[in-house]
Amino acid sequence: MAARDMFEKIDRRQLLIGGGVGVGLLIAWGVWPRHYTPNLTAAKGETIYGAWLKIGTDGHVTVAVPQAEHGQGVYTTLPQIIADELGADWRTVAVQPAPLNPLYANPMAADVLFEGVFDALPGPLRASHVSRTALELTGGSTSVRAFENDLRQAGATARVLLCKAAAARWKVDWRACSTVGGFVVHGADKLRFGDLAAEATGGSLPDPLPLRSGDANRLYGQSLPRLDVPSKVDGSANFAGDVRLPDMVFAAIRQGPVGDSKLIAADRAAADRIRGVLSVVTNDRWIAAIGNNWWAANQALRALNPTFETKGAIVSSSSIDDALTAALDGPGERMASEGDLAAIFKGARLVTAEYRAGLAVHAAIETMTATAHLDNGRLELWLPTQAPGLARAAAAAAIGIAESRVTIHPMLIGGSFGANLEHQAAGQAAILAQVLKRPVQLVWSRSEDLLHDRYRPPAAARMSARLGPNGQILGWLAKIAAPRTGHELAGRLMASDKTVRAALALPGIGDAYAVAGAKPFYRMPAYAIDHHPADIGVPTGHWRSGAHSYTAFFTECFLDELAHVAGTEPLSFRIGMLGGDARLARCLSTAASLGGWEGGVQGSAQGIACHSFRGSHIAVLAEAHIGDDQGPVVDRIVAAVDCGRQVNPDVVRQQIESGLIFGMTAALGGATGFTENLADARTLGDLDLPRLADIPDITVELIRSEADPGGVGELGVPAIGPAIANALQASTGYRIRNLPLVRGDE
Repeated sequence: MAARDMFEKIDRRQLLIGGGVGVGLLIAWGVWPRHYTPNLTAAKGETIYGAWLKIGTDGHVTVAVPQAEHGQGVYTTLPQIIADELGADWRTVAVQPAPLNPLYANPMAADVLFEGVFDALPGPLRASHVSRTALELTGGSTSVRAFENDLRQAGATARVLLCKAAAARWKVDWRACSTVGGFVVHGADKLRFGDLAAEATGGSLPDPLPLRSGDANRLYGQSLPRLDVPSKVDGSANFAGDVRLPDMVFAAIRQGPVGDSKLIAADRAAADRIRGVLSVVTNDRWIAAIGNNWWAANQALRALNPTFETKGAIVSSSSIDDALTAALDGPGERMASEGDLAAIFKGARLVTAEYRAGLAVHAAIETMTATAHLDNGRLELWLPTQAPGLARAAAAAAIGIAESRVTIHPMLIGGSFGANLEHQAAGQAAILAQVLKRPVQLVWSRSEDLLHDRYRPPAAARMSARLGPNGQILGWLAKIAAPRTGHELAGRLMASDKTVRAALALPGIGDAYAVAGAKPFYRMPAYAIDHHPADIGVPTGHWRSGAHSYTAFFTECFLDELAHVAGTEPLSFRIGMLGGDARLARCLSTAASLGGWEGGVQGSAQGIACHSFRGSHIAVLAEAHIGDDQGPVVDRIVAAVDCGRQVNPDVVRQQIESGLIFGMTAALGGATGFTENLADARTLGDLDLPRLADIPDITVELIRSEADPGGVGELGVPAIGPAIANALQASTGYRIRNLPLVRGDE
């Protein structure tokens, strides 16, 4: 049935939304071929247009955004797509978090975060499963890529309906009407959106919907002001830690070391002597102090001096390193290949190198937190989350109630980098609210956040290649040892999903997530990528750019070494092997030109690297040297980016710069060792994070492209580490093969 016919069969009574006419009207979402009903709610004077937007009588346009805003700009870019298609006035556009609904499910993010887990299911079944489970996810640089089409369709639908309502008043053809700046316009006549919104809910829609074209009066592609910045600057923006409820108490928590740990003792009497402490709640895995302020609760934890018993193997930096080495020497699974590598390698002299990447922490400004209120068997949760449905499921399971009795209020997030995919704090806060029988706000201390992070996994790579007489790479083998983080993520976050459990039970030891980005985008006759699973005894999770953060380091450093062996300049070596990949080649040549590339010769202190993923391409030129304290110093960064069409160039530039700094931090520090099942890093000061004075001059060139939008939130991370490592080799003459860049064996 055509969308137009579906719409015409729905009468006005079916359009009423709960709350009556005074609350608003619902435009039938049946005009889109979906099977779920929108559940937006409207304030007085607002009219709801499908699942994505509302228009008020005063002309304001509110866009529902299902993606979490943690600094990446989705509260600007997603509304900007709708506002452009609608013809709205940007000054009247607002945003609100979307409710949980299968309409906002993100199959693209599921494919990135749980890469390979759903491969046994055909593509359509994968998408439908994600929708059926209302799997709202923010991650994998998917926000614009996943929702651009839905948002354009939503904006176009509202625009057509508004034009039809205005045309009926003017008795003209609606196709002769247009929208601009929040008005429907026909010649000299114009009407405000707000004057038409309530009556624009009837009528049929053309199939297909006409989308905007041309460059006149467009918001798409403009560097419009971010919608979330003013409230963050003036302090009116609400984060989870700002929530205040009547009779609310505050909780601080201490959890046992990683592994099989159990609480066995605590000095409750000492906690009772702390002023402001109200009670102590214990669990086999953790102990929480409750106070009338958080400071008192956290001080009480110190006084409690809890003791945990940990069974099983002792985890340390050396045990993690040994586990990676053993995995490399043990069985692996071939994850990708092309050509007859065995024949090419047989009897040949190979170039080999081994690389390592350590555990990396998220270390976001906002630590894990959640506020919970349980009343009459119904739980409300205010928390920063990139997976609200999964947080709801975890909280419901923690206290034994149905998910339908849990309401999630997604909050702005103070950074995340993947940390808020996890939901430990949601379950803990729910338990505390149930025990205390009053609202409670749980906030992890900084040390707790670092001790119980879901770390970016460590990895080791054994790289081998055969070069031809002309320096061409004839064969390439990457053997990568790393935890099965993709399987771990899926099993932990979606423990109740039978489909996921069945997928994880399928034969095979490899994990596609763990080696994501290792498949070379350079042209060569044969290559193979093997994953060697490593059991390190430490929980791992998604970290900005995932495995690409270490696989790009392995690939781009090894490629530089091969260029040196071949006696070829590293830039031309790369471009010569890209074949028809013109977009990445242009990024490389642009970065080299802007950066004044000197060929990477000894003493130049310049290094170059590139990477392609999430539909985008980047090349990075770095200049670096070893400082007086014998640590690496980055002097300059130049990046050239092709990410397709750009919704908001300023937001793109912000994210690229942010990713470059984030990746630079991980290259110079941002990691932790382990001692007796506890992370060594307990404060931000332990992470050797760069200060403002340490940030080099950064140049970002955005290459114009009309290709579909690619991801940008993670794009700056993978290539900067190898670019710095290659620069240090050009500066010092020796190769650092560890990430962070600490000098080891040459």
